Amino acid sequence: MSRTILQVPMSKDLKVEAEKAALSMGFSSLQESVRLILTKLAKKELKVAIYEETLSPEAEARYEKIIKDIETGKNIVKTKDAKDFLKKLRS
Repeated sequence: MSRTILQVPMSKDLKVEAEKAALSMGFSSLQESVRLILTKLAKKELKVAIYEETLSPEAEARYEKIIKDIETGKNIVKTKDAKDFLKKLRS
């Protein structure tokens, strides 16, 4: 396979943030994520959707309460094993 190098000018901040995002998504490197995108693009399989997810104020309050409960250990049930878990789940 013949190889070539693609150079893409960008700010250092963009590169650093893109690298962090790629690693957090399970890619071994930013280069690997770019190769995947280019492969999908070449096969006309790339789908792009840009959207912003927002929660309703009620959902936001509910999730904040859940996080607070987890952090304080409130409303948390601990089990010894799967059998104990199922017993507590059914009770």
